[in-house]
Amino acid sequence: MTAVILQILFSSLVTAGMWLYAPDASRTDLEALYAGPPSSFVEADGVRVHLRDTGKRDEPVIIMLHGFGASLHTWEAWAQVLSAEYRVIRFDLPGFGLTGADPTGDYTDARAEAVLAALMDRLRVQRAILIGNSMGGRIAWSFAASHPARVTRLVLISPDGFASAGIPYGQAMGVPMTARLLPYVLPTPLLRANLAPAYGDPQRLTEEVLIRYRDMILAPGVRDAVLARMEQDALEDPVPVLRRLNLPVLLLWGEKDGIIPISNAADYLAALPDARLVALPGLGHVPQEESPAEALQPVKKFLAR
Repeated sequence: MTAVILQILFSSLVTAGMWLYAPDASRTDLEALYAGPPSSFVEADGVRVHLRDTGKRDEPVIIMLHGFGASLHTWEAWAQVLSAEYRVIRFDLPGFGLTGADPTGDYTDARAEAVLAALMDRLRVQRAILIGNSMGGRIAWSFAASHPARVTRLVLISPDGFASAGIPYGQAMGVPMTARLLPYVLPTPLLRANLAPAYGDPQRLTEEVLIRYRDMILAPGVRDAVLARMEQDALEDPVPVLRRLNLPVLLLWGEKDGIIPISNAADYLAALPDARLVALPGLGHVPQEESPAEALQPVKKFLAR
C-alpha cells in the first residue's frame, strides 16, 4: 500500500513539475515583440545593451535606469512625452530584459556603473540627467557620486539604498531556497502576487504589463543573472556617499509604496545636501507605470528649474 501511495505521489510531483516548468523564451521571438523601432543594440564594455535613444540630439540628455526585474519599457510613457524637449535614453541594465546576462558574471553596482559610463561614451554623452527607480535609483546616485562631472541632476523614484532593520551593511542577503527554483518555474499567478505590492492600486497592473514582465524574466540568461545579483548584492552605508552629492535631487515617492515605504525618504532628505520630496497620494513603487501623466508633472517642473 505504501509503495502505491509513493508511486502516486511521485507521479503527481512529476506532473506538477511538467505543468510548472518554464524554459527560457526564444530571443528571436522576444526581440520581434519588444525590440522594434526605436530599439537598437550597442556594445558597452563587453555587454550587448538593448536601448532606446529618442528625442532631440541638441537638447539636454536624460538617462533612465529601471528597477529590479523591470526593463526599459517601464519608462515608455514618460519617454514619449520628454522626447519632445530632451534627448531620452533608456536601456535594459545588465542581467535584465533583452540586454540579458553580463558575460563577466559581475552584477555589482560598480559593474553597472562601468557599463553606464561606457554606454555614455559610446553614445557621445558627456553629461546627463539621471532618472532612476528603486535599484536603478541606487545605481543613479552612486554613479553621480563617483562621476560628478557627468551628472547634472537626479530624479530618484523610491530609490533603494538603505538597509532594512536587522540587515547589516556589507553583507549580501543571499538567495532563499525557494528563489533557486526561478530558473525552472515562473507561475504567472505567483508573479502577479509579487508585482501587486508595487502598485498603490493592484487593479492597475494590467494583463499586458504582467505578460511583459514575465517575458522579460524569461529572456535567455535573465533568471540566472537575477540569482547572481542577489548573491552579490551587499548594501554599503549610503550616508557618506549621499553627502557628497552637490547637485539638485528630486525624490519622488508613492505614498502607498509596498516595496520601499515612503518613510525611507526621511533618511535621504537627512543625507542629501540639496533634495526635495514630492509624495504621490494613492500611488506605489512604479508611479511611472501606474499613473504616468500624474507622476511626470513634478518631474517636468523639476527639470525646468
